[in-house]
Order: sequence, then C-alpha cells, then structure tokens
Amino acid sequence: MDKPVNNKAWFLVLPVLVLVAFSAVIPLMTVVNYSVQDTFGNNVFFWAGLEWFEQALSSSRLHDALLRQILFSVIILAIQVPLGIFVALNMPKRGFWASLCLVLMALPLLIPWNVVGTIWQIFGRVDIGLLGYTLDKLGINYNYTANAIDAWVTVIVMDVWHWTSLVALLCYAGLQSIPDAYYQAAKIDQASRWKVFRYIELPKMQGVLLIAILLRFMDSFMIYTEPFVVTGGGPGNATTFLSIDLVKMAIGQFDLGPAAAFSIMYFLVIMLISWVFYTVMTNLDKREEMQ
Repeated sequence: MDKPVNNKAWFLVLPVLVLVAFSAVIPLMTVVNYSVQDTFGNNVFFWAGLEWFEQALSSSRLHDALLRQILFSVIILAIQVPLGIFVALNMPKRGFWASLCLVLMALPLLIPWNVVGTIWQIFGRVDIGLLGYTLDKLGINYNYTANAIDAWVTVIVMDVWHWTSLVALLCYAGLQSIPDAYYQAAKIDQASRWKVFRYIELPKMQGVLLIAILLRFMDSFMIYTEPFVVTGGGPGNATTFLSIDLVKMAIGQFDLGPAAAFSIMYFLVIMLISWVFYTVMTNLDKREEMQ
C-alpha cells in the first residue's frame, strides 16, 4: 500500500511561483504578444505575424550591433580569463595578506554599474579626469567621445577593471580546494612550475573556470549601463551594442514590435549559449566522478 503523499510543502513554494510569474513569465508573455503585433497608439493593435522577426533578421543595423557585441565579448574573455588566473595564482594562500587581498579584489564588484560608468566617464575626461589629463600631457591624443578606438579601449579597460576580480576570486577558490598532497607529489617528482599548473592546477580549476566564463560571457553579452553612461553608444554607433540598440529602438523610436521580436531572439541566444556551457559543465563533472 502506497504511503500518502504530503503536498503541504507546495504552500511554501507558492509565493515564489507567484513572484516568478509576475517578475518573469508575465512580462515575457507581454513581449511575445508585442512581437507579433503592430500598434499606432491608443492601445490598438494589429496582427503582424512574423514580420518583425524577418525584419530583425535582415536588418544590417542589428547585424552590425551583433558583430560589435560578439567582438566585445571575445575581447573581454580573452583578457579577463588569463588575467584572472594569473592574479589568483599569485595571491597569498592564507594569513592576513590573503584576507586583505580578497577584500581588495571584491571592492570593484561592490560598485553599482552606473557608478562605474560615471567614474570612468570622469576619469577619462581631458579637463578634469586623471587618465585623460595625464595622456594629454604625455602628448597622446585621447578622446573617447570623438574617437572610436579610444571609446572601445575605454569601455574594455573599464570592464576589465570592474569584473576581472570575479574571475580571480573564482579561480582562487578552485586553487584553495586542491589538496596539498598533489603539490607534495609534484615536489617529490621535481615538477616545474609550468607542469604543476598544467597538470594539477588547471584541471582542478576547470569547473570554476567554466562558471567564470559563463558568467562573464552573459554579463558582457548583455552589457548596457557602463558603455551607455560613458559613451552613450558613440561616437556614432561605435559602441552601440545589442542592448543599447534595443533600448534605442524600444524607447527612443517607440518601435515596440521590432524591439520585442529582437529581444526574444536576444533572449534565445543567451539561453542557447548558457545551455551549451551547462552541458559542458555537466559532462565535465561526470567525467571527474568516473576518474
């Protein structure tokens, strides 16, 4: 005879489900509704079908924004992941200095995104900013509001300053989980520093590295506040990434249908890449358990 099932625990989960419905599901359904309709105001809608999706897929403007976004994410990962590993490897393992380093590394992560953008906007100004003023005195023509390369360099350096700490802290946690027996065995075998990193530290950090790459890719692919505060998407469209272009389309031009269709495709791309990372992480965990 089967035991009776107690479903009272669902009452504890119900508030969370209601909150998720209002904060995620209902807005998503609203966006889906807008993506297949058109409106001329006064809350009157007309069926448009897949027209906005076809328009988004064939839009050169969105293609350019997508290329800029992919390039930015690739550059960010290429810089922050090796730099974060290097910082983690050179941080003290224990004691007072280890605690101090952890606190200092965490400080950039505590600063709100709009504040980070404001800091670097002032920091890069030639008249009052330390960076801009110093470069100007050195004879370097630096102007992130007029030069596309300067704008890109500023946004990339700003993001590296803000988020490299996250990669470093995750890698540091992975290094701390390695038993001392591995290092003792490597010392007995007289393994070089590179071999210790290649065959001991790097394999043990694979899990946290994948998490770091996933988090940094998602954040960089959805970046909006920092470049918008610093450059506003300029000069021209040089730093107009997908999120900035989407906001301009939805709020600036009030093209709700195309903006909704594009936001859905944007969401699906993020979900697809996240699923790929999750699959890789799951297979990696299974492989480690089998070894």
